[in-house]
Amino acid sequence: MNQQPQQIQIKADDATANGVYANMMQIAHTKEEFALDFMNIMPPQGALVSRIFTSPGHAKRILKALEENIKNYEKQFGNIEEAEEPKGGIGFQG
Repeated sequence: MNQQPQQIQIKADDATANGVYANMMQIAHTKEEFALDFMNIMPPQGALVSRIFTSPGHAKRILKALEENIKNYEKQFGNIEEAEEPKGGIGFQG
C-alpha cells in the first residue's frame, strides 16, 4: 500500500521568522554534536545572534544543502567572491 508523504507544518513567531543577520560563523564539535555560532561583528564589538546544535549526520546534510544551493545561486547570478577573513583576534565575553 502506497503511503502519502506526511506534510509537516512549521510555525515560527514573528521575531524568529524575521531572522537575524550574521557576518561570521564559528564551528565547534564533539563526537556527538556540532555547535554553529552565528555572529554579527561590527568593530569594535560583536554579538552572538544565534547558536545551533546539530548531530554530525545533520551537519553533513547541511553542508551538502549549502553546496547545492551555492551552485544553483552561481548558475543564476554568477560567481560568488569569498569574503575576507576577519583581521585580528576575536574573543568572547560571557
